[in-house]
Amino acid sequence: MKNYKTILSLVSLALFCSNYANSQEQNELIKPNVVIFYADDLGWQDTSLNDLDDPVVWETPNITELAKDSVNFSNGYSPAPTCGPSRAAILSGLHPAKTGITNVVGGEVPAAKKSEKYITAYFPSGLMPEHFTIAEALKMNGYKTGHVGKWHLGKLEIQGPKNQGFDFVNESRGAHQGPKGSNNRVNYFATHDKNDKYRLSDEKYYPFTKKSPNGISYPTDEVTESALEFMSKNKEEPFFLYLAHWMVHYPIHTKNRELLQYYSDKLGMDFPTEDVDMTKGGQNNPYFGAMVTTLDWSLGRVVDFLKKTDDPRNPGKKLYETTYIFFSSDNGGAEQRRFEVMSDNAPLDKGKKYTQEGGIRVPMLVSGPNIAKGITKDVLINQLDFFPTILNLTNSKIPEEYSSDFDGLDISTVLLNNEDDVKDSAGNVREELWWHYPFGLDSTQQSAIRSGDFKLYKNFLSGDYLLYRLYKNGKRHDLEEMYNIAKQEPNVVKVLSQKLEKYLKDYDAKYPYKDPTRFKDKAHQEQVASIPSIVNDDFDAKSRQVSVTLAKGNTDVVESYALIKISDEAKEDKKSKKRKKAKKGKKVKKSKVASTYVKIPVEVADNKLEYTFTVPKEAKEYGIILIDENRFMVKSKFHKLD
Repeated sequence: MKNYKTILSLVSLALFCSNYANSQEQNELIKPNVVIFYADDLGWQDTSLNDLDDPVVWETPNITELAKDSVNFSNGYSPAPTCGPSRAAILSGLHPAKTGITNVVGGEVPAAKKSEKYITAYFPSGLMPEHFTIAEALKMNGYKTGHVGKWHLGKLEIQGPKNQGFDFVNESRGAHQGPKGSNNRVNYFATHDKNDKYRLSDEKYYPFTKKSPNGISYPTDEVTESALEFMSKNKEEPFFLYLAHWMVHYPIHTKNRELLQYYSDKLGMDFPTEDVDMTKGGQNNPYFGAMVTTLDWSLGRVVDFLKKTDDPRNPGKKLYETTYIFFSSDNGGAEQRRFEVMSDNAPLDKGKKYTQEGGIRVPMLVSGPNIAKGITKDVLINQLDFFPTILNLTNSKIPEEYSSDFDGLDISTVLLNNEDDVKDSAGNVREELWWHYPFGLDSTQQSAIRSGDFKLYKNFLSGDYLLYRLYKNGKRHDLEEMYNIAKQEPNVVKVLSQKLEKYLKDYDAKYPYKDPTRFKDKAHQEQVASIPSIVNDDFDAKSRQVSVTLAKGNTDVVESYALIKISDEAKEDKKSKKRKKAKKGKKVKKSKVASTYVKIPVEVADNKLEYTFTVPKEAKEYGIILIDENRFMVKSKFHKLD
């Protein structure tokens, strides 16, 4: 938590109370509630919101109904093509390149994969206490804050949602929890048994069929139930709910037998009797269809609660009338995992883990007080815009040092005034969005920029640019990104590449580095032979200072930093002692301790041969990383500490 938080919160709350009272008297304004309903891996073509070409097979009646009261952003984008960086960005309001959280499963010592010659740059495992989140911002302004579902932003206690501004936390997987042991997805269905953890509901819901004209039951989903509980218990005060659903992420399965039967019938296939991969292309996986409709059902439960529940702070109104709902997905759809085909993003190219349209364009709805209803806008929107927009919609104030650092823009005028342009505080119209994803195959490590009709990519390793024209004069042109027109449009390439390069430089975006053990060809022999060499690596236990000295005569180091390993070991030791005491001498299985590597700066001598840094007391391990002028990475030995 931030050290300034308590004092600053009291001051902010005092200001808020006086401002709120005045606004109620003068304008009869409310302090609205906010819900962010964040799906996982739901593609742009997995709902009927932006249905193109072949009709979307999956049925999402509640999303469709919400759209009638919303602005649908057909050019809505996630900040990244994978989960972790998008979640960090939506909560912090900072671009993934700025936080360094550019992919999932970070916080590790950089290393090249077996088949690759390049080493991915270090990136953090998730948010740390120094990050300022939207939960902290709204809590500072009198809100009760709740996180339900998937976090995925670091496993350490200091990285958890309770240390990032959330009062209420439930990270349960709910009905997404996959089969275990002898169970598999053809025998792991919920029942009406009262002892069933996923007991089927007595209430009936969509779909309504000849077999079930009154609707079907749904398994108990702790994610949904926790969200309803949080809103119910906190409706006396303004609340912020971040509902980060686990669906429709892998594993692809459902506990709803009736819903699986429904999609099997709809797709013209027999009900599955063996747990085998679904390999037919397109939208033909009945398990996935059931997951999409279950996600939709969960949204429907949340909206239904808001519509039926009185707002005690605003007599005569329901919570639905005083709540802003932001609905979207963390990245584009995941089309395939190993042999299992899940869905299809066509006509968009690629999917999750790619900066192509299929990997970053996502469904996006925003509804709430005074927002236009039932309209679609093609203006460029990024989820980075949510944080500053929510602050404005809720009349919330935060320290200028944080608000000035946002990478998104306030889109309130688009939502409330039906304007067609997103503008910054100086009135400049947004022209582009950009992404940075230095991961995957050597040929697909890219940054990208979308500007108007055009989309440009930079391939890191080859250094070349690819250009596609998605639209022409506002009409669909090459949404499939099939035709690279870089040679035909050199001026467009020049303008967009300059913009992209400036973003990458200004944000100090990290690129892949060369692994000296993988470059054995003649062209690189001389460079590899002259990489920096560590001749001294000392640790002073008293001062905890590390001194590293390099040999003379080798290539210059252009980048350096240290990595230290920290963990929750002290906390786990206490828990282990309690468990042993409870078991009275019986053998107790030691739980896995959460840990991560954290980047810290080093001091460099004028001769660029001597490097020093101080290892914090909580560190369990340390080492230094050096990058030379030819982009080769050199790592010291990583030393463990008692």
